[in-house]
Amino acid sequence: MSQPLEASGQALATGLTKMDRDSFNVYCRAKPGTTHVVQWGNADVWKVGGKVFALCGWNDGRDAFTFKVTPMVFELLGREPGYRPAPYMASRGMTWLQVHEPDEVPDTDLRQHLDVSYELVVAKLTKKARHALGLGEK
Repeated sequence: MSQPLEASGQALATGLTKMDRDSFNVYCRAKPGTTHVVQWGNADVWKVGGKVFALCGWNDGRDAFTFKVTPMVFELLGREPGYRPAPYMASRGMTWLQVHEPDEVPDTDLRQHLDVSYELVVAKLTKKARHALGLGEK
């Protein structure tokens, strides 16, 4: 049974639990200007400025976390244990990875990937869009 969102988020912040769907949602919700939708086969999809920066879906009944990365990180981590090029997105030339084996990827790394993905998407927004979201000059 999943922990309540607040409880799992607190445990995640202290490093006491592996990231699961609930703690993923708490972590993404805390980022400024984000919105959440459930789509694509019950995936939790997080957006900023209407652009996807992270999603959590299922991989063989387990949580799988997908995020945008730089081309270099895509090449370096795409074949490392626990990672793979994100289904659908990577096959269309996008540099997105998926953590499909969360036990093989430290939570600190996963949180860092989510942070970078968010920043990559924010950086592509127009100044007007960033200002409207209260994100200032980035």
